[in-house]
Amino acid sequence: MSVAPPGWPAGVRPPDAPDWERTAVDWLLDQCPPEYRSYAVLRRHALVLARFGVLHVEACQATTRRALSEARAELRDVVPPDVVDAAIQAWLTEEARLAGVRRAVGLVEQALRGRRFAARM
Repeated sequence: MSVAPPGWPAGVRPPDAPDWERTAVDWLLDQCPPEYRSYAVLRRHALVLARFGVLHVEACQATTRRALSEARAELRDVVPPDVVDAAIQAWLTEEARLAGVRRAVGLVEQALRGRRFAARM
């Protein structure tokens, strides 16, 4: 029986379900920069794509952390305070979104490496 753990991406079939790897590749490509679609190795090797995806999302997370740490200092003299606050809120929202994406990409990578998940009772 195919089981998807909490945090598994909605658009990807559970591991071992029919055609699950194709749905994983399609979803992973959507999480990565559009240029990744032009690399045959990434379209042909789902596990390599997953590794690229993990690293890409982690880089986005690092950028978000940097943006949050610099936002007030970089923006306070160029936009009104309410805009700075709105920008910070947008970065916080993006940070939370990326945490979920990182979990999902990591789970897909684990499944592509052969890990299977058990249903929780």
